[in-house]
Amino acid sequence: MLTQSLFLRATACVAFASLCSTGDAGNWPSFRGTNGTGLGSGDPPEKWNVETGENIKWKTAIPGLAHSAPIIWDDRVYLTTAVPVGLDPKLDKGWMGGSIASAQEAGEWEWKVLALDRKSGKVLWEQTSHKGAPMYKRHPKSTHANGTPATDGKHIVVFFGSEGLYCYDTTGQLLWKKDLGPLNSAWSTFKEMSWGTANSPIIHDGKVILQCDAANASFWVALDIKDGKEVMRVERGDVATWSTPAIHVGKDVTQLVCNGYKKMAGYDFATGKELWTLGNGRGKWTHMVE
Repeated sequence: MLTQSLFLRATACVAFASLCSTGDAGNWPSFRGTNGTGLGSGDPPEKWNVETGENIKWKTAIPGLAHSAPIIWDDRVYLTTAVPVGLDPKLDKGWMGGSIASAQEAGEWEWKVLALDRKSGKVLWEQTSHKGAPMYKRHPKSTHANGTPATDGKHIVVFFGSEGLYCYDTTGQLLWKKDLGPLNSAWSTFKEMSWGTANSPIIHDGKVILQCDAANASFWVALDIKDGKEVMRVERGDVATWSTPAIHVGKDVTQLVCNGYKKMAGYDFATGKELWTLGNGRGKWTHMVE
């Protein structure tokens, strides 16, 4: 199994000595693995120590700050990070006294995606998706690279919020990019306090799906994975929720399930129709689907 620390500058991507199978064919293709279940298999070690090297197969230094998790497909590990340019940002830890303020910093960042060799940790390729000043600030405990990538084995999709959605092939070639507009992920009561996006893309049936609930916009969108063309966009009317959607394949219909602050909802994946909602602690079932 592979794990990833907070990407402080000079910290490492770490692989356990006993790499276990992480899903179908040993792959871990997106946030929480295959179908978002968080389930893997194999025989990982019960304890490890990065400093002493106990049960560590390899470790690779990754620059920048990121809360995104790595994904695995065959012999590759893919991950993202946001690297400051000429800055020395801090990532706060522990109790902050209830502060809701954004990190106070100025300057440019580079949003990057990297591919590593699964067996050795060697960086096989690195691409800069975007460079510039962030459109919105981050929370002092957050980063500008929180969303986990997704892959179907041919495409690697990464999402950097207001800085865009990007799709690469396995060699690192940019296939397409998509600007989904400004997404101010802030507390709805204090929209000037930006905290950074954390939505991760998922891939299903040849489409890239993103749930984009922010203070200034709320929708989910499906795009063709081949060229990034928008297939469907469904408005949700929620506040910032930092959520990643899930797919449920039922007997009669495939659903996209979105968790939110105002409501959880299930949508017909083929049509975008809202099938049911659950909010305010009480169910409002507009349509029952198995």
